[in-house]
Amino acid sequence: MKIIHYEGGESAPVETEGATGCSVRWLIGEADGAPNFDMRQFEVAPGGGTPKHSQAHEHEVFVLEGTGVVLDGDIERLLEPGIVVYVPPKEPHQFRNTGTTPLKFLCLIPRLA
Repeated sequence: MKIIHYEGGESAPVETEGATGCSVRWLIGEADGAPNFDMRQFEVAPGGGTPKHSQAHEHEVFVLEGTGVVLDGDIERLLEPGIVVYVPPKEPHQFRNTGTTPLKFLCLIPRLA
Protein backbone atom coordinates (compact mmCIF):
# COMPACT_ATOMS: atom_id res chain seq x y z
CA MET A 1 0.00 0.00 0.00
CA LYS A 2 1.18 3.53 -0.75
CA ILE A 3 -0.18 6.57 1.11
CA ILE A 4 1.09 10.07 0.29
CA HIS A 5 -0.16 13.65 0.08
CA TYR A 6 -0.77 14.60 -3.56
CA GLU A 7 1.83 17.37 -3.32
CA GLY A 8 4.37 15.10 -1.66
CA GLY A 9 5.79 13.53 -4.79
CA GLU A 10 8.52 14.96 -7.00
CA SER A 11 7.31 17.53 -9.52
CA ALA A 12 8.78 17.74 -13.03
CA PRO A 13 8.13 20.18 -15.87
CA VAL A 14 5.92 18.94 -18.71
CA GLU A 15 8.24 19.06 -21.69
CA THR A 16 5.72 18.16 -24.38
CA GLU A 17 5.87 20.65 -27.25
CA GLY A 18 3.22 23.32 -26.77
CA ALA A 19 3.01 22.99 -22.96
CA THR A 20 3.57 26.22 -21.02
CA GLY A 21 3.81 26.62 -17.27
CA CYS A 22 2.91 22.96 -16.58
CA SER A 23 4.37 20.49 -14.12
CA VAL A 24 3.40 16.92 -13.31
CA ARG A 25 3.72 14.60 -10.32
CA TRP A 26 3.38 10.86 -10.92
CA LEU A 27 1.43 9.81 -7.81
CA ILE A 28 0.70 6.15 -8.54
CA GLY A 29 2.15 4.08 -11.33
CA GLU A 30 4.00 1.02 -12.46
CA ALA A 31 6.85 1.57 -9.97
CA ASP A 32 4.26 1.26 -7.17
CA GLY A 33 2.99 -2.06 -8.52
CA ALA A 34 -0.21 -0.58 -9.96
CA PRO A 35 -1.08 -2.97 -12.80
CA ASN A 36 -3.75 -1.01 -14.66
CA PHE A 37 -3.74 2.76 -14.13
CA ASP A 38 -1.47 5.75 -13.59
CA MET A 39 -2.50 8.68 -11.42
CA ARG A 40 -0.86 12.03 -12.07
CA GLN A 41 -1.29 15.49 -10.57
CA PHE A 42 -0.82 18.43 -12.91
CA GLU A 43 -0.19 22.03 -11.92
CA VAL A 44 -0.65 24.77 -14.51
CA ALA A 45 0.58 28.30 -13.79
CA PRO A 46 -1.68 31.31 -14.49
CA GLY A 47 -1.71 31.85 -18.26
CA GLY A 48 -0.25 28.38 -18.89
CA GLY A 49 -1.69 25.32 -20.52
CA THR A 50 -1.22 21.86 -21.90
CA PRO A 51 -0.81 21.45 -25.65
CA LYS A 52 -3.93 20.81 -27.71
CA HIS A 53 -3.63 17.11 -28.46
CA SER A 54 -5.39 13.76 -28.58
CA GLN A 55 -4.29 10.32 -27.47
CA ALA A 56 -5.48 6.78 -28.07
CA HIS A 57 -6.54 6.38 -24.42
CA GLU A 58 -9.14 7.95 -22.16
CA HIS A 59 -8.43 10.46 -19.38
CA GLU A 60 -10.34 10.96 -16.12
CA VAL A 61 -9.70 14.37 -14.55
CA PHE A 62 -10.67 15.84 -11.16
CA VAL A 63 -10.01 19.54 -10.52
CA LEU A 64 -8.48 20.19 -7.09
CA GLU A 65 -7.70 23.93 -7.09
CA GLY A 66 -7.82 27.00 -9.31
CA THR A 67 -9.86 27.96 -12.35
CA GLY A 68 -9.45 27.45 -16.03
CA VAL A 69 -10.97 25.93 -19.13
CA VAL A 70 -10.78 22.65 -21.00
CA LEU A 71 -11.26 22.73 -24.76
CA ASP A 72 -14.04 20.38 -25.82
CA GLY A 73 -13.47 20.55 -29.57
CA ASP A 74 -13.50 24.33 -30.02
CA ILE A 75 -15.77 24.99 -27.02
CA GLU A 76 -14.23 26.19 -23.73
CA ARG A 77 -15.74 24.47 -20.68
CA LEU A 78 -15.23 26.00 -17.22
CA LEU A 79 -12.94 24.28 -14.73
CA GLU A 80 -13.13 24.94 -10.99
CA PRO A 81 -12.59 22.82 -7.86
CA GLY A 82 -14.79 19.74 -7.83
CA ILE A 83 -15.33 19.55 -11.60
CA VAL A 84 -14.86 16.10 -13.16
CA VAL A 85 -13.90 15.69 -16.83
CA TYR A 86 -13.96 12.54 -18.94
CA VAL A 87 -11.91 12.82 -22.14
CA PRO A 88 -12.76 9.93 -24.51
CA PRO A 89 -10.00 8.25 -26.53
CA LYS A 90 -8.80 10.23 -29.59
CA GLU A 91 -10.73 13.39 -28.61
CA PRO A 92 -8.69 16.62 -29.02
CA HIS A 93 -8.41 18.49 -25.73
CA GLN A 94 -6.40 21.16 -23.92
CA PHE A 95 -6.37 22.40 -20.32
CA ARG A 96 -5.63 26.10 -19.72
CA ASN A 97 -5.36 28.20 -16.57
CA THR A 98 -7.46 31.36 -16.92
CA GLY A 99 -7.20 32.30 -13.25
CA THR A 100 -4.68 34.05 -11.03
CA THR A 101 -3.62 31.04 -8.95
CA PRO A 102 -2.27 27.62 -10.01
CA LEU A 103 -4.75 25.21 -11.61
CA LYS A 104 -4.26 21.77 -10.05
CA PHE A 105 -5.94 18.59 -11.19
CA LEU A 106 -5.64 14.83 -10.95
CA CYS A 107 -5.50 12.89 -14.22
CA LEU A 108 -5.89 9.11 -14.41
CA ILE A 109 -4.98 7.12 -17.51
CA PRO A 110 -4.93 3.40 -18.30
CA ARG A 111 -1.53 1.70 -18.22
CA LEU A 112 -2.04 0.05 -21.60
CA ALA A 113 -2.03 3.48 -23.24
